[in-house]
Amino acid sequence: MSATTGVVLTTGLITVVNASVFHDKPVDWRVPIATGFAALIFNGLERVAPKPVTLMAWTGLIVVVFSRTDPRVPSPTESLIEWWEGGRG
Repeated sequence: MSATTGVVLTTGLITVVNASVFHDKPVDWRVPIATGFAALIFNGLERVAPKPVTLMAWTGLIVVVFSRTDPRVPSPTESLIEWWEGGRG
């Protein structure tokens, strides 16, 4: 397994779990499929330019954690803050 595969799969998992488990939205099957393709593409690109591609994978993970991928669904960070405050707000 390459250095980016776990990061890319984690990014997709966070996206799906945040939307479907924590916010009761139906699973958007485009996300797991795109995550699989992205993992394959990143694996291939990592053989050519390992450092920039690894940096892009980690940047993608950070973006998914802190921003909304769907405007109607809060980001994982927003969900964590809401949970931490006990649902107030």
